[in-house]
Amino acid sequence: MTAAPPPAKPSSPAHGDAHRRVDLTRTGPLRLRATNSRGTTLDLGSGDTADFTPVELLLVALAGCSAVDVDAITGKRSEPAEFDVVAEADKVRDGDGNHLSGITLDFRVTFPDTAEGRAAESVLSRSVAMSHDRLCTVTRTVELGTPVRPLLRGEELPP
Repeated sequence: MTAAPPPAKPSSPAHGDAHRRVDLTRTGPLRLRATNSRGTTLDLGSGDTADFTPVELLLVALAGCSAVDVDAITGKRSEPAEFDVVAEADKVRDGDGNHLSGITLDFRVTFPDTAEGRAAESVLSRSVAMSHDRLCTVTRTVELGTPVRPLLRGEELPP
């Protein structure tokens, strides 16, 4: 096991405030620890422990990103009575390699039967659509199919 790297530094001037970074460190066979720029850690693994798997974390990222958007919009009007999001997908192995298909985010959100709750309910569907279509960086990245560039020790992979 290697010593954990220091937490990722805040965005550098070269990247600006839009830059994001997490660091992963191996903590054991098929086990990793992610550290964000604020020093928070999250353990992940291959699925043989209780830790989240990378695929589950992708679903968390999709659901969490949209949930934050929807909560920001509806929460200005009313606190929800219930706010849950269920993210599901099928893991597929085919000619394109391993990937997910049939990804769904099911928002199970209700509001109190008050004027404020009805105001929040009236923008709920639109806020879910806005998150999907424009606001959620994670969903937009997946939907747009943004390429991922692998590096080895900071350099391009050899041909």
